[in-house]
Amino acid sequence: MRDLPKVELHLHLEGAAPPALIRDMARRARIDIGGIFDAEGNYAFRDFAHFLKVYEAATSVLTTPDAYYRLTRAVLGESAQNGVIYTEAFLSPDFCGGADLHEWRDHLAAIATAAAEAEAEDGIAMRAIVTCIRHFGPEQARATALCAAETAGDFVTGFGIAGAETVHAPRDFAYAFDMAREAGLGITAHAGEWAGPESVRAALADLRPARIGHGVRAIEDPRLVEELAERGTVLEVCPGSNIALGLYPRWRDHPIGHFHDRGLRVTVSTDDPPFFRTSMRREYDRLADAFGWDEGVFTTLARTAAEAAFCDDATRARILKRLDKPHD
Repeated sequence: MRDLPKVELHLHLEGAAPPALIRDMARRARIDIGGIFDAEGNYAFRDFAHFLKVYEAATSVLTTPDAYYRLTRAVLGESAQNGVIYTEAFLSPDFCGGADLHEWRDHLAAIATAAAEAEAEDGIAMRAIVTCIRHFGPEQARATALCAAETAGDFVTGFGIAGAETVHAPRDFAYAFDMAREAGLGITAHAGEWAGPESVRAALADLRPARIGHGVRAIEDPRLVEELAERGTVLEVCPGSNIALGLYPRWRDHPIGHFHDRGLRVTVSTDDPPFFRTSMRREYDRLADAFGWDEGVFTTLARTAAEAAFCDDATRARILKRLDKPHD
């Protein structure tokens, strides 16, 4: 199962930055990013609020298009080594040029170039989901949505929201999401991670996403679980992230097992892998240990992800063909 082809829908590009890369960039730029690493050189944080601060400190060294080129090559190289054949990465113009459209275009071009090289050399395809940051506020989200709408196309294919779930309500971002939807972008939204099942209901009602990022707190509302199954809403589940941040104490306690048993459309992703000491191979291994899932289950999860991906039909067909190949 470790070598099965994998599809990942929930990966924050900056959050996947190898610590060594961030340290090197900080040293070269002479930027003091404080004590964000432990004695072993890994990212160190106390809780989710502190995680956001460490995340933004690490991101502060990514100040040029070239830095994002290097980041993208490193992240996609690591993903490919873990068997990922297609990934969708969250990108925020707030970090890539301060939501200035001109600066965003330059950063995006560097990321797209790196992605094209990785696809040619490592066999991994990438698409971008432009993401507004919830705790930056609704007005900033509109600027982010404009960047997304103006660059929507073959590479930028989705729009979403991340950040602190307890700040603002989903309806506050409805205008930004309407802009993105009118530009033809696929819609996803983080919900049901640090806020309860009511946050999932609010996101569904006010943002109308095809996918929910995390969504695990839906387990606390059995009726919502039924509704998600009936709707066919795809959940971008990141078990290792949830466990590392203390939402659940053990892998066997994670609700993904219950969701799968109830027929929900679940997928598996890593979120911010170096922060949570995980990888797609580790996610597969731990889920197999916790729930006894076999190759067939993981292939089904990957197919669900491919079917829910924000990509064109030709790309989807290629992904599905590669997923089926081990069974030929």
